[in-house]
Amino acid sequence: MSLVTTSGLVSPLVIDIENITKDYVMGEEIVHALRGVSLQIRSNEYLAIMGPSGSGKSTLMNMLGCLDTPSSGRYEFNGRDVSAMSDDELAAIRNREIGFVFQTFNLLPRADSLRNVELPLVYAGIDSDTRRERAAHVLREVGLGDRLHHKPNELSGGQRQRVAIARALVNDPSIILADEPTGNLDSKTGDEIMTLFENLYQRGHTIILVTHEADIAHHARRTVRLRDGLIESDDGDLSGVGILPRTLSGLEADATASR
Repeated sequence: MSLVTTSGLVSPLVIDIENITKDYVMGEEIVHALRGVSLQIRSNEYLAIMGPSGSGKSTLMNMLGCLDTPSSGRYEFNGRDVSAMSDDELAAIRNREIGFVFQTFNLLPRADSLRNVELPLVYAGIDSDTRRERAAHVLREVGLGDRLHHKPNELSGGQRQRVAIARALVNDPSIILADEPTGNLDSKTGDEIMTLFENLYQRGHTIILVTHEADIAHHARRTVRLRDGLIESDDGDLSGVGILPRTLSGLEADATASR
């Protein structure tokens, strides 16, 4: 599969893992969650990681997101050896370079949309005025400009997931890592959320979905299937992978149209 764009440029490698393993000790038993996984992901790919329960896909997601460390193997993020990074460097990657979207939204129940989206900026040390401005902007971009001061219990499931996506985007990360992002949504709302991910992909973000649902994985351009801690298959046409300007401009109109 070609990774050369129509302009002759090769998209840069953002994730490169080789022979990653992960073992867990469960009492007297050792669980081999990953048993030698190698995977390369380039900038502006739209990738789905699929597999049944126990296949290792959640463990792999934790590795890719620098939320856990492998038992063995090599992981390079943007050309840097992850195993050589300090805790502060890993935290900076999680805060600024990867945006996380989870199935359960993980919103603070007593905080409004604006405050929930501001949180990554608090950890990044951004001043309060800039935080509010950026959080409000990205909420408008995902179609929630009229829900800035609504708390999670005042929002629908789809709106709560939009808040979670806005929170993932507020630091303008290059990679969006989404774990079962439509798992708690009805099919219509799930389709709207997937339209939002498609728009982000078209604007140059790298999208990595972790899912067990074939209809959700179908939105991606490449599908990696795991079974028993190993990659069973890796397909998809990457000829269109390119380097696109990353901007959220226009997301609000797209989100409004899909609601």
